[in-house]
Amino acid sequence: MKYLNRLHNETSPYLIQHAENPVDWYPWGEEAFEKARREDKPVFLSIGYSTCHWCHVMAHESFEDAEAAELLNRHFVPVKVDKEERPDIDSIYMNVCVSLTGSGGWPLTAIMDSDGKPFFAGTYFPKRSRYGMPGLIEILENVNSHWKNNRQRLSDSAEKITAHINARSRKPLKNADSAQLIEQGLNYFKATYDPRYGGFGRAPKFPSPHNLLFLMEAYETHGDRNNLDMAETTLMSMAKGGIFDHIGFGFSRYSTDEKWLAPHFEKMLYDNALLIMAYTRAFELTKNPVYRSVAEKTILYVKREMTNEDGGFYSAEDADSDGVEGKFYVFTPREIISVLGEADGGRFCELYDISESGNFEGENIPNQINHAELDDSLLHLLPKLYEYRKNRNSLHKDDKILTAWNSLMIAALADAHRVFGKAEYLESAKKAAAFIEKNLCEKNSVFTSYRDGKRTDSGVLDDYAFYIYALLKLSDTARAKTLMNKVIADFFDSENGGFFLTGSGAEALITRPKETHDGAIPSGNSVMAMNLLTLNLMTGEYSDVFEKQMKFMASVAAEIPGGHSFFLYALLKSNSTKRENSDYVCDENGCRPK
Repeated sequence: MKYLNRLHNETSPYLIQHAENPVDWYPWGEEAFEKARREDKPVFLSIGYSTCHWCHVMAHESFEDAEAAELLNRHFVPVKVDKEERPDIDSIYMNVCVSLTGSGGWPLTAIMDSDGKPFFAGTYFPKRSRYGMPGLIEILENVNSHWKNNRQRLSDSAEKITAHINARSRKPLKNADSAQLIEQGLNYFKATYDPRYGGFGRAPKFPSPHNLLFLMEAYETHGDRNNLDMAETTLMSMAKGGIFDHIGFGFSRYSTDEKWLAPHFEKMLYDNALLIMAYTRAFELTKNPVYRSVAEKTILYVKREMTNEDGGFYSAEDADSDGVEGKFYVFTPREIISVLGEADGGRFCELYDISESGNFEGENIPNQINHAELDDSLLHLLPKLYEYRKNRNSLHKDDKILTAWNSLMIAALADAHRVFGKAEYLESAKKAAAFIEKNLCEKNSVFTSYRDGKRTDSGVLDDYAFYIYALLKLSDTARAKTLMNKVIADFFDSENGGFFLTGSGAEALITRPKETHDGAIPSGNSVMAMNLLTLNLMTGEYSDVFEKQMKFMASVAAEIPGGHSFFLYALLKSNSTKRENSDYVCDENGCRPK
């Protein structure tokens, strides 16, 4: 009989993946913290998501291991959290990890007292120390020793860390010049831009499509061709690279190299939604058919692989097949020829860089990096390879429906409908919005996640902000205003500006953060700046909240302008005096998307 811990009744695919671990996992909740108080043990918190490669690695090395499990069960209360179901918990302890170590990522590991105050944080750890990296066993033994023999030191550390992250949310606002902020943001991207392959900074390279939306808006507003060139080179390089799936379409999460060749193979809904927006915008500005082709291929991927029968969009597809990262996506020349035949197979291998020597660990990621232009002449051969690949290996799909990410996809489809004129895109967007209304809303409350007939208990700022953004793209101004009133009442800091990540009635955690950084996706606060701008243009309402939000975000963005590109995108729109630069046309009946 297999061992089942307390996670087997959960609906999160990530938690269910750990339901048969020998670790006596608890889901986040009072039961776990009461046990920690009762038995005088620290809480071991592990946060991840179901398509995370290094989460799988740590699970296999440590959480499926009897020795590590015995140590965790004897001296700790182990708690598992799906970061996508509880972004509030993830945000707090990720900020702790970044403050303590200078970096973050998943799996996220934190150890804390029974009040949730952390004194240790990190990301992936191997079971035993290696290559200068501490091992989980050694960390657990060391923490247990300090817990028993030097408790005060851990308590003092927990208090200092908690005070530090609370102080961050109470920083006084500074006045920031909006034109200077935009210039500093543009200078950041110019300084970090890779003129050969596009993208910004060194590998690993992330798509971060909101950076490109900002650059394209800056081009249209200011006329500087360099801004458009940076965006175009990046978009074209990604489209030719292995980060784009040339067989089944859609984009992986990021590239491990500067050429966009070898991705981290998991596919996330949010990346694909934001990239559809960016490629659609690029086509709108340039009329280059390549951008339309990539946007529509990506929509086809989402509709084919990531959409349920009721219209909601799934969250992600895994990087691993049969425990091997990327196995689903790579080919040998022999495989290609066996499927397509000698003549067509040979042509395909030549066009898509598939060789005997390989371009990725002895096998091949299809790509067109060495071609001057993206060549679609062999598209008619893809269905055979698509079916072959699908039958050869399987991929885990995280089939929970997230309001925030679904909203991004709704907005992307609305943009695509507006620019490409295809009615089916608007139909898909409206069907997904209806799914959210039915399954993830209750009157004026919006919830985070839905799966297997169940939804989470509350929603965070991103759920409201992104859904309002989607509703505005669908011209549903009335519903957007209703939810805007709700989010202002429950999330807005009327004294200092900015929106808290959690509502006033949410579970009390050790801090109530305001997320402002535009990382893999825009922050809820940046999107709220755009929403308030749009509603203010449409209705003339919300001017006071809008001004406070822009002042708050400008003050925060002044520290790292390049890390707030979606806010700068909103700021550009706000500063623009040209009505034609707006996504909206206005008349006596109000404003609506073009």
